[in-house]
Amino acid sequence: MRICFGLCIGLALMLACHANAAGRQMGLRVDKSGTILRDGKPFRGIGVNYFDLFARTLKDPKDTSYREGLKVLKDHGIPFARFMACGYWPVDNALYLKDKKAYFKLMDGVVKSAEEQGIGLIPSFFFHYATVPDIVGEPIDQWGNPASKTIAFMRQYTRDIVTRYRNSPAIWAWEFGNEIELQVDLPNPSEHRAPVWPTLGTAKSRGEHDDLTSDMARFALKAFAEEVRKYDKSRPILSGDAFPRGSAWHLRENRSWEQDSEGQYAEMLLDDSPNPVDTLCVHLYNDALGRFGRTLSYEELLKTSLDIAAKAHKPLVVGEFGSDESAGAKGRADFEAMLSAIEKTGVALAALWVYDFKGQDGTFNVTVINNKSYQLDAISQANKRLLNRG
Repeated sequence: MRICFGLCIGLALMLACHANAAGRQMGLRVDKSGTILRDGKPFRGIGVNYFDLFARTLKDPKDTSYREGLKVLKDHGIPFARFMACGYWPVDNALYLKDKKAYFKLMDGVVKSAEEQGIGLIPSFFFHYATVPDIVGEPIDQWGNPASKTIAFMRQYTRDIVTRYRNSPAIWAWEFGNEIELQVDLPNPSEHRAPVWPTLGTAKSRGEHDDLTSDMARFALKAFAEEVRKYDKSRPILSGDAFPRGSAWHLRENRSWEQDSEGQYAEMLLDDSPNPVDTLCVHLYNDALGRFGRTLSYEELLKTSLDIAAKAHKPLVVGEFGSDESAGAKGRADFEAMLSAIEKTGVALAALWVYDFKGQDGTFNVTVINNKSYQLDAISQANKRLLNRG
């Protein structure tokens, strides 16, 4: 009787804990219709790319300027930030390889600060597609080999990140990396191979085994998403991809730059997010507008993509949008047109490129004190309108 009673009490406590966890939503959700939910309600928000949010403190542990940067976002009502959750070059990941405790202590500080400010985070795990193969000493095409060291490293790092932060309310979603699909199926790959900087830990040379196909990239995305789902059953999973190239289908089929039809574009957009990836990701810049044999407006391109996403029951996420300040008045006009299109068409999540990143001063960098600060103000006002629409 004591054993049975103990088991019953233990089961009751376990169910109670589960209920408490279930009542405290962690991050975002995608429902069966393809709607993004926050706290059980449809959600729309415009955030920023805070590219070196973590990288700056990884480079210099004394640099905690991300704290003030996140506070600025809070003060502007900007709800979330996408960031590079790794080192860009192989050498930048040295601390992870030799002292995980110290590495994650630095990332803990970023996540804790986001929690304190109420800012959501979308960590992008493998931002530069060549870094993991370079770390493990393999060519880049090993992203497509299920038995490779590259895939094994991906799984380990994904497990380390997701299991450590899955209980943080600051984590809104998980992302594979940045624009890997732009590296695939190119007819002249030798001209576009990843850079070689041995002092930064890259391979000493590149060859044909460093060329990616769409099948390789999609295998990697699917494997990543499956690994995430082992530890987190509900947060959205993002590919981190840009819009498919205007010739993506023809490049895959015959390495041709002939422009795709709308149907072929739809096929490629969907194929770029293999299940269990439950979102469609795009990056909105003016170079994405030329397709289908004509030049589209931002609104037209988003509407076309949203229709495809709706049929697939996956939300469309604009992981990046932004304009080059060096373009002058045209740059500002582009930004305003992008933001207007995002708001009008009903895109649920979008993130400005790029916030507080000194590496792009004079082009894309937006801060609260530089000449692009108007963009933070504009996003702040847009978020207020979205919130009021409820």
